[in-house]
Amino acid sequence: MSYGKTEMVKSPRPLPTTEKGCETMNVNMEIVCVGNELLIGKVVNTNASWMGKRATSLGITVKRITVVADDVDEMAAAFQEVLARKPQFVVSTGGLGPTFDDKTLEGVAKALNRGLAVNAEALEMVKTKYREYAKTRRIHQGELTAPSVKMATLPNETHPILNPVGSAPGVRADIDGTVLVVLPGVPREMETIFEAYVVPLLREASGGVGFYELSIYTKNVMESVMAPLIDTVMHENPMVYIKSHPKGKENRPHELHLSSYGKPSEKPEEKLSRAAVQLAGLVKQAGGEVVKAETQTGA
Repeated sequence: MSYGKTEMVKSPRPLPTTEKGCETMNVNMEIVCVGNELLIGKVVNTNASWMGKRATSLGITVKRITVVADDVDEMAAAFQEVLARKPQFVVSTGGLGPTFDDKTLEGVAKALNRGLAVNAEALEMVKTKYREYAKTRRIHQGELTAPSVKMATLPNETHPILNPVGSAPGVRADIDGTVLVVLPGVPREMETIFEAYVVPLLREASGGVGFYELSIYTKNVMESVMAPLIDTVMHENPMVYIKSHPKGKENRPHELHLSSYGKPSEKPEEKLSRAAVQLAGLVKQAGGEVVKAETQTGA
């Protein structure tokens, strides 16, 4: 990529406080992660970052990520708050297993004011999985125990989702225009079900819109000097959002991340390239240097 010289133009009006690239999107998603281990810092919440990145790559705007304890009342309140905002999609992870602290479905049931009952389809999924475990000698026998049946006990008017790599089925509920998908917390299980079940829903909903991103790395310009340059470029490129990510001390190289949503026909990559050229020119005028550029596109 070539970065040409450009003139610095002062912004004649205040910049918006939201990410302008996201304003073109009308498909919103929220993520709910359940688990005391996340709140006390024992486990790093990689599920949230993985889902956020994957959904964004498909043209979905992730509006919020909520982390909540293994407490039915806390979970119910969290789900009610999320559903009140009426996002098109809510995806939760964690709390679907057989142990005493796996209470997510109880929390969902309370949030929706619905009862819990053994779901025949979900029970068959669990039975099938336990028979497979018995054949491969992962367990001694395939009979279900009470904790096993717990994984097939779903809120009323919800539907199980096949878990190809684990015991606990996922669950789907449709609530006033919102699709709620409840997934296990084990990363491999979550990712497998997300790819197989959630990704097609998101792709259809986004209508072919993708997320595009480009990063340029600079040095010898402090972030305080960079700020008005970013404002200028964002003002003149309204479909591009720019985020500064300093690396260590202010005078060390840091990343300028440019992003945009759009359909291929809208040429979002060209918009990013134009903005990057302009920003690079302003960095050079300010005495800085662009040392590297990286481009990625949505999936």
